[in-house]
Amino acid sequence: MSAAKDLTKEAPRSPRTRLGGYVILARAIDKGRASIAGTVGEYHFACPLDMMLFDFKGVNPDEVKKLLESGASDQEITAWIEANGQARSAEEVKGWSDGIEAFRPYDNPEKKDWFVGVCAEVGIDPAQSTLFDYLDTDDKLSYAAA
Repeated sequence: MSAAKDLTKEAPRSPRTRLGGYVILARAIDKGRASIAGTVGEYHFACPLDMMLFDFKGVNPDEVKKLLESGASDQEITAWIEANGQARSAEEVKGWSDGIEAFRPYDNPEKKDWFVGVCAEVGIDPAQSTLFDYLDTDDKLSYAAA
């Protein structure tokens, strides 16, 4: 059984960390385990970011959480993700992960104003930053003072 991180004291893994080629998965696992342990802090399992992965694979976050509750390892969860939902080739997974990692909300009219605001809060240039740049910077700043 993998121990839950205390997300009130440390950040989940970067959304860039890939398990089975999938971005977001390691971070979602950390948040799910912390949610079960009661140490999720300000984070949320099955948030819009996690749902990007779950929707791409066509899996239900409640099923992922049940797997986490069983004490499944990162490798077991990755294998389950691979075996369930929409079948995806390695090329599809890489293309999706690369695209999500490069996603720039600044370029999306529906997300631009939100992104400009949150980037200002963490001191990065929204026109030059990806969503993952923002998340990594926000995580670092959130725990720097701790």
